[in-house]
Amino acid sequence: MPYQYIAIEGNIGAGKTSLAKILSTKFNASLVLEEFAENTFLPQFYENPERFAFPLEMSFLAERFQQIASEQRKAFDKGQLLIGDYIFEKSLLFARVNLKGAEMNLFNRFYDLIAKDLQKPDLILYLHKKTDLLLENINLRGRSYEKSIPAEYLDQVSEKYLNYLQSLENQRVIILKSDQLDFVNVHNDLLYILDLLQNDHPTKVLNICP
Repeated sequence: MPYQYIAIEGNIGAGKTSLAKILSTKFNASLVLEEFAENTFLPQFYENPERFAFPLEMSFLAERFQQIASEQRKAFDKGQLLIGDYIFEKSLLFARVNLKGAEMNLFNRFYDLIAKDLQKPDLILYLHKKTDLLLENINLRGRSYEKSIPAEYLDQVSEKYLNYLQSLENQRVIILKSDQLDFVNVHNDLLYILDLLQNDHPTKVLNICP
């Protein structure tokens, strides 16, 4: 494995947490998983987005920074591979969907103050899925506060991710079209992803169809 830090990303319901767990076991890596379920603003946000968007995004910003900073120190001190199920820039991308005006400006100020203190991933693997498949996965996992997520919101999030990832320079990024992949239950699908990760890809965005 030619990397020190790999981040698995994707929209809500893309399967990023499942893949991060599998990979951490395969590579005996440290694992950082987003603790979104403990954010008390999340159910309130889905019920009233305009009222709770700002406290939600600010609380996620603080939580993600503290978690990634802590896990990076522990993994890198041990010389261990770190695998996460999100990138810190996720905070900025979701804020761009949920915030406007003065709230977005204030969020940007705090984000810029702290983002420079984190090491960026050596590789980002983005699991891209069609919105209808995301909705199927969201319904299957049965979190009550997610059942009201509209397809249009997921479309906006996917657009923000793709625009951001495709704009990156000097960053290894794999955008994997994963509609037909079942890396949890189909071993060959997992082997396909492992092969992608263990090759030293050039520094550019890769759009890959399995």
